[in-house]
Amino acid sequence: MAVVKEQSITDRLKLLYALQKVDSKMDEIGILKGELPIEVSDLEDEIIGLETKSNKMDQNLADIDHDINQHKSNVKESEAMILKYEKQLDNVKNNREFDALNKEIELQKLEIQLSQKKMKEVESTKGAKVDAKDAIYAKLAQRNKDLANKKVELSKIIEKTEKEEVKLLKESEKARKDIDQRLLSSYDKIRKAYRNGLAVVPVSRGACGGCFNRIPPQLQIEIGVMKKIIACEHCGRVLVDENFGSED
Repeated sequence: MAVVKEQSITDRLKLLYALQKVDSKMDEIGILKGELPIEVSDLEDEIIGLETKSNKMDQNLADIDHDINQHKSNVKESEAMILKYEKQLDNVKNNREFDALNKEIELQKLEIQLSQKKMKEVESTKGAKVDAKDAIYAKLAQRNKDLANKKVELSKIIEKTEKEEVKLLKESEKARKDIDQRLLSSYDKIRKAYRNGLAVVPVSRGACGGCFNRIPPQLQIEIGVMKKIIACEHCGRVLVDENFGSED
């Protein structure tokens, strides 16, 4: 990246101040958008999370249905075995066979009771899962509605500011090419340090235009003659004369 080494302090300050004006206009557009881009992103992330949770819930319910069907099948098998053993009781030849068949019948009845108990427990779990799933679906529907509204709101702002934002971005990129890299790095660092993004400010009524602390008269004179780049001793912002750039 080419740097103009012969630039005077005045030229450097003009370039830096012009960049600040452009970036401040872009900041205003950002303020106009407000928290909408972040809110849209957060809603999209939340919806993905809810959809994942919903899919897991569907799988859990499918597993529960499989368990219920398995228990029902076990009950039918045990009932069939009981009928079989009861028929065999009509043809027993001794007490030993009679007792053995009755024991098998009792075991199958116990299996039925156990399966019915487990099936009842699973069905109770299913009810809670269905309620939880319904709650997730309701929340998901609301979040999708919120997201749609936020996107419409954001798209209107983007439509209104897009051309100006593209224009300002090009101006910012163009201005940056003519500014010394070290000065540009300091400028960006200061901008990031303050919420209002002001790195270059005029002295207004004898005070820093950024932090509003008083600037000594002698320092104000030095700022006015522009023999060197002067930063506010309180906030570190680059200071320019109150009337600086007014002729542009």
